[in-house]
Amino acid sequence: MENLKRILIVDDDDEIRELLEFDIAQSGYFVDTASDGKEGLTKVLNNSYDLVILDVMMPKMNGFDVCKNIRQAKLSIPVLMLTAKGTIDDKTVGFDCGADDYLVKPFDVQEVLLRIRVLLRRNQPQQEQSLSNEILQAGNIEIFPDTLECVIVNKKIKLTPTEFEILYCLMQHFNNAVTLATLLDEVWGYDSDEDVRMLRVHVGGLRNKIEPDSKKPQYLHTVTNVGYKLTPFGE
Repeated sequence: MENLKRILIVDDDDEIRELLEFDIAQSGYFVDTASDGKEGLTKVLNNSYDLVILDVMMPKMNGFDVCKNIRQAKLSIPVLMLTAKGTIDDKTVGFDCGADDYLVKPFDVQEVLLRIRVLLRRNQPQQEQSLSNEILQAGNIEIFPDTLECVIVNKKIKLTPTEFEILYCLMQHFNNAVTLATLLDEVWGYDSDEDVRMLRVHVGGLRNKIEPDSKKPQYLHTVTNVGYKLTPFGE
C-alpha cells in the first residue's frame, strides 16, 4: 500500500461515490471516501493524499468551500471537481477556489481516470525530472518547483499546481508566443477545444496573482489567434 497513490473521493451520492471508488481502486490506487464536505475537509487536513476528487453540491459544506479551505491551509494537492453544473461561471468559481480540473456529470469513468493520471503526473516532484536545461529564472520572475511558488520583484506568490504548470510552460518559451494547443498538451496532456475555456480561466487566475494590474498585463500577454506569451522582464 505504501507505494500506491492515495486518492480521496468526496461525494454525497452513494452510487457515484461507490462506482468511482471501485473503478479507481481497480486501476491501482488507494482510495478513501467521504460523504459530505465537512467530513472530506477533515480527512484532507488530517491525512496525506495525492489527489482529491470533489463534488460541488454537498451537505454541511459545498465543494467550493472545501477547495477554498484546502488552499487556505497551503496544501498544493491537486483537486478534480465533479459537478452537475457545467456553465463557464461555475467553472470560474471552482478555479478561483483553487481547483485544478473540472468534469461535468454525467461523466465517463475512463475520462476520470485520464484526468487523474494527468494531474498526478503534473504534480510529481521536480527532483524526479532533469532540471539541467530548464529555465527557472528569467527577468523579474523566478519559479520554485518544489513549493509551487514564484517570486516576482521580491514578492512571493503561492500558485495552484495548474497555475504553476502554465507559468512553467510559458517560462520555457519566454518572449515567444505559445499556442493554446501546446499549453493544453503540456499542462493537461491532451488537446481539446472544449478545454480552451478552462485554460483561459486558469490564465485569468494566474494573471490576478502575478500582475500588478491584471487588466493591463506586464508579464502574461494574450497573442490574438495564437495563445499567450510571457515577457519576464515586464513591459
